[in-house]
Amino acid sequence: MKAVILAAGQGTRLRPVTLTMPKPLVPVANKPLIAYAIDVLRNAGLTEIGIVVNDLQSSIVRHLGEGESLGVHLDYIVQTEQKGLAHAIGLCRDFVGDEPFCVYLGDNIFQDKMESLLRGFPSSDAEAVIALTEVSDPSRFGIAEIQNGNIVRVVEKPQQPPSNLAIAGVYLFRPSIFDAISKIRPSWRNELEITDAIQELIAAGNKVQAYTVQGWWIDAGKPEAIMLANQLVLGDLPYSAAPDDERIVNSEVTNRVILGEGSQVIDSVIRGPVIIGKNTVIRGSYVGPYTSVGDNVTIENSEIEASIVMKECVLRNIPGRIDSSLLADNSQVLAADRMPSTHRFVLAENSYIQL
Repeated sequence: MKAVILAAGQGTRLRPVTLTMPKPLVPVANKPLIAYAIDVLRNAGLTEIGIVVNDLQSSIVRHLGEGESLGVHLDYIVQTEQKGLAHAIGLCRDFVGDEPFCVYLGDNIFQDKMESLLRGFPSSDAEAVIALTEVSDPSRFGIAEIQNGNIVRVVEKPQQPPSNLAIAGVYLFRPSIFDAISKIRPSWRNELEITDAIQELIAAGNKVQAYTVQGWWIDAGKPEAIMLANQLVLGDLPYSAAPDDERIVNSEVTNRVILGEGSQVIDSVIRGPVIIGKNTVIRGSYVGPYTSVGDNVTIENSEIEASIVMKECVLRNIPGRIDSSLLADNSQVLAADRMPSTHRFVLAENSYIQL
């Protein structure tokens, strides 16, 4: 069975970060979002993966290459215009051929690894299986109506939801989905909606099963969702003893702190769960729980927690504490004369802020 990861979206809800970085490459616990999807697929034996991108010059292609370092083989399918999920899936017909296949949204991240679902679908009697998750606000999502474990109706953002089971970002299909896509028409958004294609399968009498996702699910489309995903992934880190070697100088570092090669902690306090990349220097500072710090970062005389700091950033002499912030590559945050009591940032690549 093959897999398709959809990664051609513009990431408008995550701007300004996505002005220079595709959303699937935004790091969560120092690993790109899309790498979590690839991990789930590979661990279930799906190593032939097509990634839908908006251009072969995309940095996703440059970053992932042919997938050797990730233990998979990657092909790229171009969706030059974003005309909906069903449109993107339709472009993958030649790639998947006559095989059953998985569709995985590249900006979704799950606690559930779904291995039994992915391995079991080819031999099942279902024409499709749709991953669902319980939500508290179903009117914001595509919602499934279930009878005896099968989906009998899907409704996009209903005012009167038939259930609280939202369609999450994983779908299992057989090639019949392509015929269903060919029969639907653009929605009011001028997009081909995958919910319409699924409903077409159901109307034709096909068995469409429901799979309820276990644990948390994040559609990481906004800065708040990215930071929540970062906290949840760090929170799931297994216990590890506090690092205690020459990299730690006159500092207090707790357990569940991952310190990358060549990094140093000097005169500082680090309270896990925290992940710190390679060749990073933290001096005279406090790094609080649920923080990810990338490679080649400098943090001096500053405090930060529950945040994501990407590679090659500089934080220096910041009064107060940085909290729940997202700083893209090469951002600089430096103190000036005035002293605000709190700070919150969402910074694009190469940003510069003086406080």
